[in-house]
Amino acid sequence: MQAPPPLRPRRRGIGWAQRLEIAALSGPAILMFLGFVIFPVLMAAYYGFYRWKGYGVPTNFVGLDNYVTILKDSAFHAALWHNAMIVVLSLVIQGPVAIGLALLLNQRMRGQSAIRILVFVPFVIAEVIAGTGWSLMLQADGAVNGILRSIGLGGLAQDWLSDPKLAIWTLMFILTWKYVGFAMILFLAGMQNIPEELSEAAAVDGASYWQIQRHITLPLLGPTIRIWAFLSIIGALQLFDLVYIIWGQYVASTAGVSTMVTYMVTEGRNAANFGYGNAVAVVLFFISLTIALLYQRFVLRRDTEGALTEGQ
Repeated sequence: MQAPPPLRPRRRGIGWAQRLEIAALSGPAILMFLGFVIFPVLMAAYYGFYRWKGYGVPTNFVGLDNYVTILKDSAFHAALWHNAMIVVLSLVIQGPVAIGLALLLNQRMRGQSAIRILVFVPFVIAEVIAGTGWSLMLQADGAVNGILRSIGLGGLAQDWLSDPKLAIWTLMFILTWKYVGFAMILFLAGMQNIPEELSEAAAVDGASYWQIQRHITLPLLGPTIRIWAFLSIIGALQLFDLVYIIWGQYVASTAGVSTMVTYMVTEGRNAANFGYGNAVAVVLFFISLTIALLYQRFVLRRDTEGALTEGQ
């Protein structure tokens, strides 16, 4: 006769004391989230159905007209395309550069700490300061063209900000300079969690340095890379400050670097059409939310599932 399976211990329920403790600890955070995230989104959706000047109770109900205008506006299409380009170029440019710097600075070398600080410093500089500085240096008569002319390379002087063929690449250079330090620090932190025994064992077996990085370091760095890519995508979709500071509300569209947020500010607040601006904000929110959910579902799924234990 087959023995009965062993009985699993019954899980004890959470008592009222534990529930009160959870409510007391998480309650303020939940209230802050509802008040500063969910409520503004709901209010933006509400105002998006009106033609509203930003003061008083909205009364000019237009239904879905604002959203139809957004979907038909070629300026919004251009801004959406610019955001897509920034997303792709940020991943393609910043990722390899940051990984290369992390691999270099993960080695013992003279001046290692100083180089790390120099690479990371642009990330902590305020966007207003960074944007103002680059806008002054990259003007037609700015410091960059002045240096090129002084060293006999005046033929390379360009209109870095206004030329539509160069502006997007100028923006990508500034974004890379600004944010590659953050990615580098993330990758360095991920590399510190990789056991050195794996690399030492591979070296003993005859693997070269690049073989170790390709087959050990990069695969084990995968979760960190995926988290950075997620942050980079969301940040690129919501890019505003550097573009608005360097190019302004009008030059950004003609130079080919306008984004959905600069479009929202230009067509909403600056045009005193706050209902339309709120509708653009709702569209941007759903675009970001959809991409975030799809990314979590298809890219981060194995990372999140690997973090869960059987009991959870």
